[in-house]
This record gives sequence, C-alpha cells and structure tokens, in this order.
Amino acid sequence: MLAPLPPTLATLLATYPSETRSEGSRLLTRGQMSAQVLYLESGRVVLGVAGSANTHGELLEHQLGAQLESGWLDATAAVLNLPAAMDAVAETPVQLRAVPLPVFRDALFDARAPLGSVLLDVAHAHRQQTELAVSRLAKDAEARCAEWLLRHAQNSEQGVCSVQLQQRKRLIAAQLGIAPETLSRVLRNLRERSLISGSGRTLNLVDPPGLRSLAGG
Repeated sequence: MLAPLPPTLATLLATYPSETRSEGSRLLTRGQMSAQVLYLESGRVVLGVAGSANTHGELLEHQLGAQLESGWLDATAAVLNLPAAMDAVAETPVQLRAVPLPVFRDALFDARAPLGSVLLDVAHAHRQQTELAVSRLAKDAEARCAEWLLRHAQNSEQGVCSVQLQQRKRLIAAQLGIAPETLSRVLRNLRERSLISGSGRTLNLVDPPGLRSLAGG
C-alpha cells in the first residue's frame, strides 16, 4: 500500500494560525538555523545584514532587499536545510504563518516528485548568489562611503575638493547597500573626524588622503 502523499504547502498554511509581529521584530537571524519556515501574508520585511545592535530606527546596517508581497521568507535555506543567509527584520507590522521546518520539508520533497532535483539545483544557485552578495558587505559602511565620496569628488577653481549631492540620501544609501540612517551616521562620524565638512547638498573633502586610507586605497 502506498504511503499517503504529504499535504501541499497551501494546505499546510491553512492549518497554522496567522500571527502578528511588530515593527522591528527580527524574523530571521543570519547564520542561525530556524525551527520554522515563515510565510509572509502582509507587511514589509527588509533583508540584509544587521549591525551589532539592532535598534528601532535602524533596522539593518546593510540592506540587500525587501519583501512586500506574500511568500516564503528565505525558502532557499529551508529547501537546503541550512542556516539563514541573511537577517530579516519587519519594517512594518507583519502578518505571517510559521510552519515547522520538518513538516515543510516533508511536504516539499515527495520522493515521487520529478522536479525535486531541479528544485535543489535552483536553490543551490540562489544560495551561492546570496552568499556572494553578503560577502561583499565585508567592507564596512565607512569604507564604502569614503570610496563613494572620492569617486564623485570634483576640484573647484579655488582648489576645494567637494561632492555635490545630486540625489537624495535614500538613493545614495541604496547604491552603497546601507540604510539611510546608517549613511547619516557615517557622514556625521566623518565630520567629527575632520575628514569632511559642510552639510546640505555640498560636502567638502577636508582630508582626501585620510578618506583614501579609510577606503582601503
């Protein structure tokens, strides 16, 4: 007699209650196994790398992406039975359902399903891309900010080296892979260390050699 087919994931979701998590809640922790697989029903979750202190107002030190639509959070880790590749934090209050990892995997991997090996191949490829993106964040926020300032610097006729901020800080932060709050903090630190001066749309590079040293150049 054939063993009964495992329940579909859609059926599974209906058997677990919907939960509410508050803004700022850590949903996944990079490098840690989770006993549950989370399905986001509504709300916004940011993905990336958290700093040493995850405080309200600065959800992630380095943001790699966000999830706004309903779907599984880091399903790749669940498919491969690996720790979370990124930190996940609720940017808004979220509604989600939590399915125990063994139950999720049993439902996903029916030994008779022909697409099982393809799913594993896709999951491995996605995991490699995610780990590469996370590894590129090894250069800290200050170093990347210093590098960006030097790359966009221009010398005036008076010999002043400065950067004109043509974009909003939120867009610049996105280019650097950090949160806008992190960019503001880094610029404040650079001013306090007398590496830059000015505010608003114009930043003067007071100590370009110091910035190059900070950037690792």
